[in-house]
Amino acid sequence: MNERLLALEEKVQPFKERAFKHDQEASFPVENINELKDIGYTALTVPKRYGGKDISLLEFVKAQQIIGKADGSTALSIGWHMGIVQNLGEENSWPEDIYASFCKEVIENGALLNNTATEPATGSPTRGGKPETTAVFKDGRWHVTGRKTFTTMAPVLDYFVVSATITTDESVANFLIPRESPGLSIEETWDSIAMRGTGSHDLVLENVKVPEHHLVAYLTPGNKPAAGWLLHIPACYLGIAEAAKDYTVGFAKEYSPNSIEGTISDLPNVKQKIGEMELLMQRNKHFLYGVAQKWDNASYEERQDMKPELGAVKYSVVNDAVKIVDIAMRIAGARSLSSKNPLQRYYRDVRAGLHNPPMDDMTIMLLASDAIKKSGNLLIHRFRFLTKINWIIYHTP
Repeated sequence: MNERLLALEEKVQPFKERAFKHDQEASFPVENINELKDIGYTALTVPKRYGGKDISLLEFVKAQQIIGKADGSTALSIGWHMGIVQNLGEENSWPEDIYASFCKEVIENGALLNNTATEPATGSPTRGGKPETTAVFKDGRWHVTGRKTFTTMAPVLDYFVVSATITTDESVANFLIPRESPGLSIEETWDSIAMRGTGSHDLVLENVKVPEHHLVAYLTPGNKPAAGWLLHIPACYLGIAEAAKDYTVGFAKEYSPNSIEGTISDLPNVKQKIGEMELLMQRNKHFLYGVAQKWDNASYEERQDMKPELGAVKYSVVNDAVKIVDIAMRIAGARSLSSKNPLQRYYRDVRAGLHNPPMDDMTIMLLASDAIKKSGNLLIHRFRFLTKINWIIYHTP
């Protein structure tokens, strides 16, 4: 694992220089994705049974943090592909032949995919909105029509996993749709001020004909399985925060206004802020890595009890990443708002994490429900224990 991570760290160094250009132009970093393909990165989460490396979740999040430190847009983009491939291998939710065929394409051709679930009328799919995209079975094929928003990595995706409502029975399913399908197009709508290089455009589907067997999974509303792979999201934003911290510490060690001797890194108030950033970084690294490792070592049943922890990691890491970048900008001062200064990009990018799943309010409610449930179970166990003790005392001569 360490050798792969060190090699990755060296490979992504050019991403830092390209990040400014892609942010300015809101262009997609195709060259970054191609270089990740060239080193086999995009196939690392493919299961070993299909020729992949089947890396652990811990290695995955560490790798995503490294990429995020170099370029947040690239990290978030590729993280979706990597995580989905890993999740499909763990859940076995697709037909075996379809998944095996796709994995072969990933390894041999660097094929990429992403889920497309968000729509203008439904908002975030985590809120439970039903897709307005429709699927009609006719003449031996599915006919899919609709529009999806936030299709991250749209410029280079080979496959789109599209959620749609089946009109005959109102059930919801995922359909695997190749990019070259007639009627499928990308409308370049991405105008966000954050994560400008993710190419999260609209996917437009106009009576796209999909083979019958490309209905890969039915979606059950409500209680979804725990999703460890979503830790790629906080890993990305922790990487951005780390970049902000490192930049600012370097600036503080070099900046020496003529009003002081030495550099501003010698000033107590600056040291205080640097220490605060470092504390937040260390705390969240341990939280992220610890929960990822716990996931790797857990059984399927144990993983289903980890939903509150997984949500808490995302909540803690992303909110503290915002704090780290804010502190960094306070140290650098007004120059951090210069369009040429990377801190202003980190500031915009890191706030995007607040709008990635799971949402903060849902995480807090989940944590509250879990705490109440555990408290209730503890009271039941205490009652049973005391009842047993009383029985023993009463029946002991």
